[in-house]
Amino acid sequence: MSVDSTEADLEALVRPEALGALLADRLSDDSWRDLTARLITGGKSNLTFEVTSGGGSLVLRRPPTGTLLRGAHDMAREVTVQRALLGSAVPVADVVVFDPDGELLGVPFYVMRRLPGRTVSHELPPEWVGRTADVASLVDDLVATLAALHEVSPAAVGLGEFGRGEGFAARQVKTWRRQYEASRTHDVPAVEELHQRLQTHTWQQQSISIVHGDYRLDNCLVSDGLPPHITGVLDWELATLGDPLCDLGMLLFYWPEPGEPAPVLTPAVTASGVFPTRATVTASYAAASSWDLSDLPAYLALAHHKFVGIAQGIASRVASGQMAGQDFGPLDDEIERIATAGLAALEGI
Repeated sequence: MSVDSTEADLEALVRPEALGALLADRLSDDSWRDLTARLITGGKSNLTFEVTSGGGSLVLRRPPTGTLLRGAHDMAREVTVQRALLGSAVPVADVVVFDPDGELLGVPFYVMRRLPGRTVSHELPPEWVGRTADVASLVDDLVATLAALHEVSPAAVGLGEFGRGEGFAARQVKTWRRQYEASRTHDVPAVEELHQRLQTHTWQQQSISIVHGDYRLDNCLVSDGLPPHITGVLDWELATLGDPLCDLGMLLFYWPEPGEPAPVLTPAVTASGVFPTRATVTASYAAASSWDLSDLPAYLALAHHKFVGIAQGIASRVASGQMAGQDFGPLDDEIERIATAGLAALEGI
């Protein structure tokens, strides 16, 4: 039994011997009794590990260590939505083990099969350089996959009670304000102004859809070869029923363009000069869906507000040593930058 990682306390986070016994039993394959676990770096909320044996490779997801914010790191939510969408037009991984009570690791966790493909985050794959048409095709598929998710009938896949869909954006303003307050260290005027303006905005929700909650390129798997396409959608921690334009707003938030400040916490590969612009992404979604996008600037501002809460939570977890040794540096300036950009987005209304 081995643990292949330099991260502190990995043995306690994964318990390879006990996990190997569980997988051997569930998969009827004794080769899982001798497994290797590796932290997949980059996750800033739930922790993700690759577990490997002679039987192949699987992925384990679990919350970080320490005290968790209410409503965050919900393993059951991820499992529920992935099992519901399995076999749909949205590619998701098959969950093979779910421990909702945390008997094995002390926290709820699940293990899923690996999907083919790779993540594209900070660096542009060398074979993509200059291949603007192929990258544009990938982006069309990325957007089409999001639109397909929003077209899935929640009731038809057993998710009719997955969340309160009505009034979703207004509740998101309150939710992420609460999450921000739970980790706040000092006042940031831009954050306060953004919150106040979004709190008084009149939201016109057009549909109740399954929303991913954190949809972006590096939360998807991309096929090898050209032209690339989406092979899997990952990280369903924030999924619920809600307003589909919240997902589009988040996708655009995660889409820096050439010449814009590089984000600290999220990849900036879309600023490489090969990817289409946010305007093109928006037009692609408009063509693939039936929603009125006239209020999209407010949803983009809401995405900034949400990420302020996420960033503040990350800063708090890093300071408390809950992120398996990962550190992303001081985040105060980044939080202020995000809030200021959110206010600028509102000027488009």
